[in-house]
Amino acid sequence: MVIIAFPELLFAQQAKALEDNKLELNERYQVLKTNSQTYEDYKVIKEYVLDGFWKIAMDTVRVKETKLADVRQKIATLQGELATTQAELANQKASVEGITFDSTHIAVLGMHFGKGTFLLIIAAVVAAFLFVIAALAARLKILQASVKDKTQVADSLTNEFEAYKRKALERQTKLSRELQNERNKLVELGRG
Repeated sequence: MVIIAFPELLFAQQAKALEDNKLELNERYQVLKTNSQTYEDYKVIKEYVLDGFWKIAMDTVRVKETKLADVRQKIATLQGELATTQAELANQKASVEGITFDSTHIAVLGMHFGKGTFLLIIAAVVAAFLFVIAALAARLKILQASVKDKTQVADSLTNEFEAYKRKALERQTKLSRELQNERNKLVELGRG
């Protein structure tokens, strides 16, 4: 299609259509192509229209590059925040695991035991202590009974000894009197 009439008007419309901010770059290219004149297989485009198209194309590329840079910066910021959040999450997870471990375990003398195992060990130790105390109490009762028996035997022997001693002393006193009486009789016989 060859348009020869009013080329300046056509180029003005073409320039106005190219400057329409609502059109995308490929739509502007189509407007440029459709509104340009054809000479054999070639399209004839005014230089100022081509310069305007190039300026708009460069502006579009710069805007997209700026947006791309902004998006990349936001991505980098978000990745940094994500890394920080993941580190905090890992710390919280470790803290929760530590709290969970501490709530299910107990440390005695530097060794960690599960609370159930610890309670079982303590129950066994307490039972052993109770058994030892009961055995000692039984042995103490046996010893007390033995001591009581020995004390009674000793008291009985002491009483018997005291009684024998008294009797022996009484006999000795009696014999001493009798001997003195006999001596006195002999002395009287010898004087008389």
